Amino acid sequence: MTETFYEVLRRQGITRRSFLKFCSLTATSLGLGSAAAPRIAQAMETKPRTPVIWLHGLECTCCSESFIRSAHPLTKDVVLSMLSLDYDDTLMAAAGHQAEAIIEEVKKKYKGNYIVAVEGNPPLNEDGMFCIHGGRPFVEVLKETCADAKAIISWGACASYGCVQAAKPNPTRATPVHKVISGKPIINVPGCPPIAEVMTGVVTYMLTFDRIPELDRQGRPKMFYGQRIHDKCYRRGHFDAGQFAEAWDDEGSRKGYCLYKMGCKGPTTYNACSSMRWNGGVSWPVQSGHGCIGCSEEGFWDKGSFYDRVTSITPFGAESNADTIGKAAAGTVGAAIAAHAAVTALARARQKAGESATEQQGEN
Repeated sequence: MTETFYEVLRRQGITRRSFLKFCSLTATSLGLGSAAAPRIAQAMETKPRTPVIWLHGLECTCCSESFIRSAHPLTKDVVLSMLSLDYDDTLMAAAGHQAEAIIEEVKKKYKGNYIVAVEGNPPLNEDGMFCIHGGRPFVEVLKETCADAKAIISWGACASYGCVQAAKPNPTRATPVHKVISGKPIINVPGCPPIAEVMTGVVTYMLTFDRIPELDRQGRPKMFYGQRIHDKCYRRGHFDAGQFAEAWDDEGSRKGYCLYKMGCKGPTTYNACSSMRWNGGVSWPVQSGHGCIGCSEEGFWDKGSFYDRVTSITPFGAESNADTIGKAAAGTVGAAIAAHAAVTALARARQKAGESATEQQGEN
């Protein structure tokens, strides 16, 4: 019988008080409110840890780096304890045949009840020979391992969308996981890398409620990818006021103006960076003076330079051109009224012409 998460924590010396505090913080970070904390606590006290096979395809391991550097030390212990991380060739002590044997053991012992976490993607060209796992093409290992999995989590932009490996001309035919695996629930957690607390939050939700979180049309958890970065950016007020940095060292940049003209993709990127931030909530790219590069959106490598304004968002500009906007609005309304009047007059003319024709036919 696999240990429960709570049993592991108690064995490691974690107090009941610290455990309940974690449950409350987790419920809040998931947007569930404090009322959900008891359910999280109950799940972690009673449900056995979930066996996980963590595979690596074409990637740079930045998702693992993010995952193991979650802000709160207890959070890191929770995830590494909550998940029975039976296989991860980056972290495990075993190697070679001993390591590969673990995959077969998990597949057999927990058939239909284990999770496959995938970091990176499988290349399909040359029969998958651009990425070899244990002497075999990674795409073969991926398909076999996912066949009896309960669910698949695609960590990062590489697994979710292909990322830089799939950028044009994509000579290896690097392919997102969901285009190779079918018939299984797949959760895309994009980002380059994803935020650590987003990764742990997804896992905690699945353990607590024994189901995958609600997903958007791109397969991303809505709890973390339901709003644009732009919606909660602290520079949003400057955007609405038409105040932009025009160069990295100009006065606007020094005043913290909006970085949209410097290539920030915040208005078209869905992620939790502006609300959860990075490094324990210390900062995030825009706060550090660099625009969002849109790494949680599909094909972001092929959508133009990170420093070119490639979107067509039009700000209101209340500070810089409110008068102009007022005149334009008045002109638009006037034009609409004139168009309506013209259409009405034309309709009336046609009606009168029809009535006249009817009267003439009656007289004849």
